[in-house]
Amino acid sequence: MSAHSPSELELERRAYRARQSRRSVLVAIASSIAFALVVWVTVINTSGWAGVQQAFFDPAIAWDALPRVWEGFLLNLQVLGLSVVTVAIVALLIALLRTLQGPVFLPLRALAAAYTDIFRGLPFIIVLYLVGFGLPTLADERIPVIYLGTIAVTLTYSAYVSEVIRAGIESVHPSQWLAARALGLGYGQTLRRIVLPQAFRRITPPLMNDFVAMQKDVGLISILGATDAVLAARIESAQTYNFTPYIVAGILFILLAIPTIRLTDWYTARLRRREQTGALL
Repeated sequence: MSAHSPSELELERRAYRARQSRRSVLVAIASSIAFALVVWVTVINTSGWAGVQQAFFDPAIAWDALPRVWEGFLLNLQVLGLSVVTVAIVALLIALLRTLQGPVFLPLRALAAAYTDIFRGLPFIIVLYLVGFGLPTLADERIPVIYLGTIAVTLTYSAYVSEVIRAGIESVHPSQWLAARALGLGYGQTLRRIVLPQAFRRITPPLMNDFVAMQKDVGLISILGATDAVLAARIESAQTYNFTPYIVAGILFILLAIPTIRLTDWYTARLRRREQTGALL
């Protein structure tokens, strides 16, 4: 039994794909070299680059500032960890309130809509001031900064995340609701077993993007007096008269965000491939 040999047409296709692959590699190398030359000419090979490097990229100062900035960064991680849980709970509750049907639920829908309008419109820094300096006055006692920061993050990002969840719920076709109810499932069962699983598959990429934004904004809790990564960098910068500690703090936040960003890209591409399965010939 002779082995299968590809046809002449198939061989031509393989040769064409090989040529295209080599061409793509060469174009990528050439564009990378061109970009590196542009950066070298316009940035590195300038008279002011040495001063920028000394003021922002001093390795010795970065190494000395790292322990204190890292200690403050751990506080940012604590606020982020608590906020992920609280935002998920509050946002889901607000989204469910906004999707309730019937005139009897109009007050709840109105309150939920007002909540999302207010906290999506307020700048996060103003929410921090209101919570950080107003809430302790109302409580008439000292509240740990980690809780104040978590409350501020929750108030702001619950408004954004709830709208994403609501959009996901409303994107599920009404026939899914009707079919589930026809099978005897109640409202809660339909929502939990049929609607929410489909909705969350669709809204996972935008939810991850909100998570990346939240990772950055927890760095603003320093205005409440918390010695987080940003305030620690400010202290180190004031002592050394150098901005390198800020770069150290920025790198830590970037390293925190990169895994989520890459996971978002991978999951988005995976969803796109699943949706396009069978569409390409």
